[in-house]
Amino acid sequence: MNRAYLLLGSNIDAARNLPRAVALLAEAGCVRAVSSVYETAPVGRADQASFLNAAILLETRLGPAELKGAVIRRLEERLGRVRDPADRNAPRTIDADIVLWNKMVGEILGRPVPDPDILRYAHVAVPLAEIAPDLRHPVNGERLADVARSLAATDPRPPVRRGDVRLQPDESAG
Repeated sequence: MNRAYLLLGSNIDAARNLPRAVALLAEAGCVRAVSSVYETAPVGRADQASFLNAAILLETRLGPAELKGAVIRRLEERLGRVRDPADRNAPRTIDADIVLWNKMVGEILGRPVPDPDILRYAHVAVPLAEIAPDLRHPVNGERLADVARSLAATDPRPPVRRGDVRLQPDESAG
């Protein structure tokens, strides 16, 4: 069984789209853990709404390319994701990225794994650390809890937990 850690993000109807994404992902594998939802500042383009981010641990028999290429892309299409090649930081209904895959160090369909943003941004590290605090980063060996603590301490706008938005894998995807 493969263990895929995914980061979800949305800043368009996020309180509706994040729970729908978790429900759709639950259809593709066994959701083992879901973080709290965190409100975070946009990266790369400040003239847009804040994001809601969360991490999930998915156990699946699928391979990484199959999960990314078929399941995640289909999920993003179902939730109305529009990709603008000229603006990769544009607002979005949903963004779902595999940030860790087992203990893999490499690429999945051209994207690096582990995602380098784990070590750069609190909005990635904090939700991951919530569901896997003792997991060690496959490249530098640091515990995710330590990475998250360090990044949150230096972030001018660290992620803020949003108790009003809950993600449950058994919620309706409709």
